[in-house]
Amino acid sequence: MSKPPTIIKLNESLDQVAEEACGLDLCRALQINDRRKPDPEKLPFIAGDATAGTENELQTAVSGTALNVDLPLSIRNSDFYTNLMRRVNSGDMPRSRLADLNSYLDDDDQMQAWENSWVRFPVAYLSSYALKIFTGDLKDNKHLIGSLQRSDSDKFTFTQDGETWLRVPISYLFKLALAQSVSSSDTPEVVKKNAQRLMAHYLSDNTSPETFSFELSRADSDLSLGQNTAAEMARRYAFTQMLIQYANRVFKLDRHGQKAEVYFAPTSPRRQNQLNDLVPDSFYRELFMNPCLSGWDQGEAKHKYMILCHQVLSRSRLNAMKKLKDAGIITSNLVIMPNTSNISLANNGTHLSLGSQKLTRLLAEKHPCFTQRHEKWAGDLVIKISEHFLSLFVGTYSAAPWRLAFADFHPEKVLGFLPHELDYTHLRMIWRRWKKKANISILGQPLTPFGPEQLDRVLSHIFRLKGDFVPDQRLLDYLVALMSTDSNPALDGIPGNDRRTLKDLASQGVFDSSMSLYLLYKMRRFEDIGFSGFEGRYYSLFYDFKNDFANAADLQLLITALAYRYIIKGEIRHHDIPDTPSIESERRQIFFGAAIGLPTFFVRKGSPNLFMQKILKKTDKIRSSGRYHGYMRLQQSEFRKALIRVLEDDGGDLIEIMNLEETIADLKERVSNPEAGTSARLSRAIMHDLPGSTPMSLRAEEFNRLAESYYRKDLKAKHYQEALYEIEKKFTEYSHKSSESSESDQAFKEILPENTTPQDYFARHQPELVNDTITTEKLATLLQLSTLI
Repeated sequence: MSKPPTIIKLNESLDQVAEEACGLDLCRALQINDRRKPDPEKLPFIAGDATAGTENELQTAVSGTALNVDLPLSIRNSDFYTNLMRRVNSGDMPRSRLADLNSYLDDDDQMQAWENSWVRFPVAYLSSYALKIFTGDLKDNKHLIGSLQRSDSDKFTFTQDGETWLRVPISYLFKLALAQSVSSSDTPEVVKKNAQRLMAHYLSDNTSPETFSFELSRADSDLSLGQNTAAEMARRYAFTQMLIQYANRVFKLDRHGQKAEVYFAPTSPRRQNQLNDLVPDSFYRELFMNPCLSGWDQGEAKHKYMILCHQVLSRSRLNAMKKLKDAGIITSNLVIMPNTSNISLANNGTHLSLGSQKLTRLLAEKHPCFTQRHEKWAGDLVIKISEHFLSLFVGTYSAAPWRLAFADFHPEKVLGFLPHELDYTHLRMIWRRWKKKANISILGQPLTPFGPEQLDRVLSHIFRLKGDFVPDQRLLDYLVALMSTDSNPALDGIPGNDRRTLKDLASQGVFDSSMSLYLLYKMRRFEDIGFSGFEGRYYSLFYDFKNDFANAADLQLLITALAYRYIIKGEIRHHDIPDTPSIESERRQIFFGAAIGLPTFFVRKGSPNLFMQKILKKTDKIRSSGRYHGYMRLQQSEFRKALIRVLEDDGGDLIEIMNLEETIADLKERVSNPEAGTSARLSRAIMHDLPGSTPMSLRAEEFNRLAESYYRKDLKAKHYQEALYEIEKKFTEYSHKSSESSESDQAFKEILPENTTPQDYFARHQPELVNDTITTEKLATLLQLSTLI
């Protein structure tokens, strides 16, 4: 290693010589002297090196009657509704269209949860500071002096009984509530400053509110990276719940027949799906695409990007039908046309980003042996290696349990975006196995629905065709990973490959070249984001923070660190995992099969994917397929056990160094006993009031309704209790501090009653938080205290 650095310049292709030079450069940059036995402490993404942050997409709802809630009021007052009535009355539109929409709206006598509705209240309720924040957010460019207002500013206010009212999405209500809570003149300056910083962490996804970490997490002497990241996420969730409670009170939403709610829920709401079938795509976007008032300097431009995402995914879902026909899955012209408005953007998940301080520092210092090209070369290979392990997470740590009825089993419906994510061979294999797994057979022959709803209901009733249960519907109903094209692979290590792939996909009508490439595990490039790392985008819903999320985060870290070690040692190179759509599809089919709950999958004998071959050597109960010549039949459960063996055999010292023995033990338990996994735990909790029931013993509509109710009530309460405990721990730490000289310590004194510690104040009022009986003033105090921790 004493030779001068080899500055590698990657051209249009990577050969073995170039890869070897890249590996040597990386070793020099990390000061690794023995490439065959690299010092684990010098590897990237080891616990002391790694940082973590999360983004959480949240579900919102407004409870109230159709006479008071913004969503039904906006529909009734819209030009669309007026024109629909006019066309029905003139005979240009069947009356059933209007009747179905009115059926959705006519619930004036009962409280209803209107998912993703906005809220409305008089502007007079805003403090001068909150009003200033709102006015500033209406600018077209918030950082440009003299910027004009957004062209859509009028949609956020209206006049009622001579009074100006505000109407905003809940994603923005958080920011207004936080501003309102620190508006008083005696609020300590440090609290206002911290509140302003936290406001930027409340933004919006396509439809849902999104929050991201208030601070980065690291491992310490007491807790792992995953445990600290889970604690931060829990505290942020508790803070968010306090904000929504405060907003309901301070803006007097209950006085106007509304109650805003926020919680974790992974799948698009059933009633929103129902509405989507009744309105055109442009009106759906008007109702649900987030206006991006918070979190973006140019909110209206970001809103237009959200609209583009919806248009592209809606078109992409339609184009998937042609692929199903080309694959021989659709064999006639009798199909159910997908809606021209796709609702998958209303799904919610969690993204976990890991960063390496070592790699970030090398890039910031412009080290000649680790440039953006090296980052891309290694990053793409880390992704390809990591994708082999991702089935370990599905249903075990993260899930979105869902029941499908017999009538849902049109391939163009249940296969969703899979035609854009898998090649035809694996798509056909999955469809055949899925039909065999589901309860849709008559005399042993799978039967898919014919289309007419009445006929399908009769068939389902007579032959007791129940459909199926899947562990993670979100991963099936959302475009989570685009497949590369034959001419332009997305992960071959060559800079710019993602843009070339996007151009190819755009020409096929699959995607848009101006959008970011969707991947399961995605690079976070230093040039784009300010750090070097990876983002896990395959998480749906966690049953809890402490066990599910913390262990999943530590497992993601271990896999990433091991992948980097393979690369540094030269054990796995790009040509070992060929960049062809079929090889890409081969490893991803395992992940999607896990989301469906398929017990088996097939891998080609003698696959050129050498890393897959490495895993197969540790996999038990493999046999040749009798149906697919040249393929091996593997059991999902045995493959998962083999992945754990790989982690233990190749990363045993990493597990020891990062103190992840308990994480591996927990993973083994979940893999060997599926009832210990998140999907099973969520399903049991959903059916808690129906002892002895199973998902398949309930009608699909009933199970899914119970799931949504559980997420909105019981799981929200469970998450809140767990999150408040993490807040309390932080207050306890501050209460036991000996120093009283910091600005924050002085602020605590100014906020709290005399001789009261943060821990005492929180403990006194925690029951009121849980029962939602706390006063507005006490909530404001707790929010101010929380900004200091």
